Amino acid sequence: MIKLRFLFFLAAVLLVGCKAKKDLNTITSKGVALKTELTPLELKNWYLKDNIADGIPGISLDKWYKQNKKKAKNTIVVAIIDTPIDTKHEDLKGKLWINSKEIPNNDIDDDQNGYVDDVNGWSFIGTKKGDYAVWNHYEYVRIVKEWGPVFKGKTESEIGIKELANYKEYLRASKRLEEKEKYYKNWRRSAVHSIEVFPLVKDTLKHFFPKEDYTFAQLDSLYKKYKINDKTYKQRRNSNDLDLGALIDYRMVNLEVNEITLEDIVNKRMELDSIVLRSLNADYNERLQIGDNPNMLEKGYGNNNIGSYKIGELPVQDHCTKMAGIIGADRENTIGVKGILQNVKIMPLNVSQSGEENDKDIVMAIRYAVDNGARVINMSLGKEFSLHKDWMFDALKYAEEHNVLVVHSAGNFSLDVDLNQEYPSDVAFDGTPEVCHNFINVGSTTYKLNEYFVSDFSDYGKENVDLFAPGAEVYTTTAGNGYEADSGTSMSAAVVSGTAALIWSYYPNLTASEVKKIIIDSGTAYNLEVIVPETKDKKIAFSELSKSGKVLNVYNAMILAEKVSKNKK
Repeated sequence: MIKLRFLFFLAAVLLVGCKAKKDLNTITSKGVALKTELTPLELKNWYLKDNIADGIPGISLDKWYKQNKKKAKNTIVVAIIDTPIDTKHEDLKGKLWINSKEIPNNDIDDDQNGYVDDVNGWSFIGTKKGDYAVWNHYEYVRIVKEWGPVFKGKTESEIGIKELANYKEYLRASKRLEEKEKYYKNWRRSAVHSIEVFPLVKDTLKHFFPKEDYTFAQLDSLYKKYKINDKTYKQRRNSNDLDLGALIDYRMVNLEVNEITLEDIVNKRMELDSIVLRSLNADYNERLQIGDNPNMLEKGYGNNNIGSYKIGELPVQDHCTKMAGIIGADRENTIGVKGILQNVKIMPLNVSQSGEENDKDIVMAIRYAVDNGARVINMSLGKEFSLHKDWMFDALKYAEEHNVLVVHSAGNFSLDVDLNQEYPSDVAFDGTPEVCHNFINVGSTTYKLNEYFVSDFSDYGKENVDLFAPGAEVYTTTAGNGYEADSGTSMSAAVVSGTAALIWSYYPNLTASEVKKIIIDSGTAYNLEVIVPETKDKKIAFSELSKSGKVLNVYNAMILAEKVSKNKK
């Protein structure tokens, strides 16, 4: 992290004396002392700060609010296509979108939009019983299930030219399914073994640590003292070794994956059971509880329970709640966090559960958002495969036709998405042009303005990632009326979605493509080399990791938005 105040001021003065074409928004870290860590207070709101005024490379939102004297003209609806949401969170009171044309709980589609009692949004994973379907297939399983009857056992020479692309995708999906089945079955075997040996491990370690107050470092020291061989964990597990070194090793492995108690391990085994028997099982009917036809686009399936929660199942409300807090947590109360803007309503549209989202649900959620007044759609979700890309492209174009901006998280796989497919996307990854001009793909940055500036988990791409935004250790609202920091390009997308809504709340005459261009053009270009995600020391110019080579800057975006808006009058 760079200590910027004086040196950035000096750099700014020097830049003014350069050629007129020099980009004054370009920041360089050369010769500037790095700030190695932030205080707890700084960590809670670092992404809102300004690189020059605060010495923290955030989005300059606080700077804009300090100088802005105008009032917003409109309240903007932001649809969040995601998990269920905590509808009772203290910092989101009054923030949920309300369908004023619908009479609550009368079992009638009052506004005739195809959805009964959709007062605050819709759950496309809702069941006939009123809750939600917890377990979904992975998309590669859907592809194998759908195309297996056509392609299984055939060679490429037997496939017609029109089906060749689907055939190759089927082979890729089959390979991924085989890999994942092996991976999760092995993990499940480890969980079963951990449960079996847990009592013996626990009693043995009590001999050394009666209060069970050991640390990982202490166990490691003990392991080195008592181990009798250099077997791997897997080798010990497979032969059920029960010597002292092996027992210590088993406990160390549990701690490494944050499985502290026996209950933690049992819960993990139950989760792995469902992954193997449901998410990876082509014979599992993932839509049985919902009761729809997954291969037909239709309105009305699902239910209106956007905050659904099943006791005894994995809680899934956190993710949408986090996105909502970043975008629109109450800025005027004295609790929690401050969202990007106050004049916003959140429209929760549930599509995400354990496994991967179904293309149908995403597509119908996009169309619902467009038809019911959303100006911005936040999609902090992603997957490697897409069974119905054509449906998705049509939905994105539908949003563009109705002047709706779609913001998408680039992904958390440390991949170059120019070379590795990540969906939903505005490209087909076959060399054809983008299908629309209202889609923004966002990568993640940290608060460290040095070689670690790009989050090590973030996807990137000179062609298919538009820009970056803060996504590491972003403090926001969580389910259960809580708050915590989380990391992911999901956070980055929410920050951009909030910014788009802020722009429209002041300048409603702008189009979706104009708002996209404003956000990208006004970003800050950082002139530094960064470590390429998922490499140890390979460096590249930050500008080469996205199409714009920039990071979101709200202050600059609002200034540019005002200029563009005035020129349209």
